[in-house]
Amino acid sequence: MLILHHGRGSDEQDLIELAPLLDPEERLHIVTPRAPLRLPGSPGYHWYLVPRVGYPDPDSFRAAYAELARFHDLLWEQTGIGPERTVLGGFSMGTVMSYALGLDGDRPAPAGILALSGFIPTVDGWQPSLDDRTGTKVLIAHGRLDPVIPVTFARRAHELLEQAGFEVDYRESDAAHNVDPGDIPRTVDWLGRVLAAD
Repeated sequence: MLILHHGRGSDEQDLIELAPLLDPEERLHIVTPRAPLRLPGSPGYHWYLVPRVGYPDPDSFRAAYAELARFHDLLWEQTGIGPERTVLGGFSMGTVMSYALGLDGDRPAPAGILALSGFIPTVDGWQPSLDDRTGTKVLIAHGRLDPVIPVTFARRAHELLEQAGFEVDYRESDAAHNVDPGDIPRTVDWLGRVLAAD
């Protein structure tokens, strides 16, 4: 299963367009949840409030985290596909939520985390748990020209995870704040390896 979490100001329809590109053989169960927040004067949906890039607002972050955890648990129960056969992925703010749920010691470790143009959050009350989930594989893709989330966030995540013993597939490109089409083939290959049939 591949769960794709959309970015800020978007909705669940945004990343579903990637489904046929990421899963051309239609082997995966792909799900795209909607973030819980609507903000006045802002389009779409948001996972949390943003006082500063890299540092989610703790209250809205915790609320979205709890809602998303329930959503994941229900999905695993309903489909019979467990976390060990699930990749948590996303773009931008959705990557933040994928890291948050995938790297929390109170949550089951997923097979992989697909991190597109995002960051591991710094937020009061949440810390990544790394020693207990180094079997989780990570793909990081980030544009050097990203004006929204600087590529330094991706480099920090790469360094942190590799030092902890994670297997990280890392690539920078000349993209801005978008999914680089050049990352699609390697992501397809990576998903195939991570979610290989038993």
